[in-house]
Amino acid sequence: MVEIGQRVRALTRRVLWVCLAGATVSCWAQGAKTMLVEPPAPLLPQQVGDWVRQDGSVASDSDRDQTLPAIMNEDGLKHSEQAVYRLGSSGPNVKVTARQFVDATGAHAAYDYLKRPSSVYRGVGIGDETSQNGDRYLYRSGTSVVEAEGQHSPKVEALLNRIQVGLPKVGGPKGIAPGLPTLLPAKGLERDSVKYALGPVSYGAMGGVLPGSILGFDKAAEALTAKYMGRGKLTMLLYPTPEIAGGRLRAIEQEIHKEGKSAGTVVMRRAGNLLILTTGGWEMAEAKALVQSIHPRMEVTWNKPMPPEFHTEVRKTYSLLASIAIFCGFGALAAVVLGLSLGAGRAAIRVLQGKPAATEPEFLRIDLSGAPAPIRMEGQGNGAKG
Repeated sequence: MVEIGQRVRALTRRVLWVCLAGATVSCWAQGAKTMLVEPPAPLLPQQVGDWVRQDGSVASDSDRDQTLPAIMNEDGLKHSEQAVYRLGSSGPNVKVTARQFVDATGAHAAYDYLKRPSSVYRGVGIGDETSQNGDRYLYRSGTSVVEAEGQHSPKVEALLNRIQVGLPKVGGPKGIAPGLPTLLPAKGLERDSVKYALGPVSYGAMGGVLPGSILGFDKAAEALTAKYMGRGKLTMLLYPTPEIAGGRLRAIEQEIHKEGKSAGTVVMRRAGNLLILTTGGWEMAEAKALVQSIHPRMEVTWNKPMPPEFHTEVRKTYSLLASIAIFCGFGALAAVVLGLSLGAGRAAIRVLQGKPAATEPEFLRIDLSGAPAPIRMEGQGNGAKG
């Protein structure tokens, strides 16, 4: 008897240790993740028709911009390549720089920054957005931006179009261009003045009217500035939530009060998570009418990543819920194994004692029929004989 009880307790301890070890291994496996880093896909091919890529590269005009690395980083640059293509053995050269971004929003912001004033393209179109300034081409295709410098000719455009076909394609929300520029009223708009920014450096470099540090770019803000013919500037700021927009509105109001009359005609309005602001030489009635005419539409989609603190909270919540689920699962498994072990041990003890493994429990019976029941004396059974 004593030996059997000791065996049962030893078996129970082993089961509990196995469950504990399984929970520890599961938590460790959850925390240790294997990271596989794939090399980025090439943006520029080795040969395109009669155009052959030359060894080495030549810096483009934009590379001499000291603020360019910081701006490209704000826009989410993933990968870039430079190459020089020559037509045949003695033909003209074309310098090509291709940049790939995390999403189409960042690519559009980079395109706006790299675009030169008075850039007009009158060809059939390359990519989603195209501009040309002399012998300099610039176009955006999905999440990529390509800049080319060379002789203006149909053969160069054919080269750029073939390069565009081979660029990486991104679907889903990351492939959608920002909706903020579509809210601009078209009447009197100077198209060359429209600038879209995702960070304080690019916002300031493209003529922003407010300090970039107060606009909340660290909270995934989007900024758009535009000038209207004969008037001042219009600024629109888009935020992930109306709460963030409300907080930035108060900070902008304080800055406007500091600037005083130098800010010009200021009309401000918040519509949900969108802030609208006029500055400069506006007539008050015109500024009010313009601001009131802008309404966020349902087509405006948010495809920028949320602030880091948002993702941190999501990961914390997921980790907590996953740990609770794993603990409950192992707790239920341990309870089942322990119950089966104790039941089997009890049955084994009864068998060794010469008793049946299972016993019929005795129940108390309450007769609620109301019929009188015979009184049975102690020691009398149902089958007793006189």
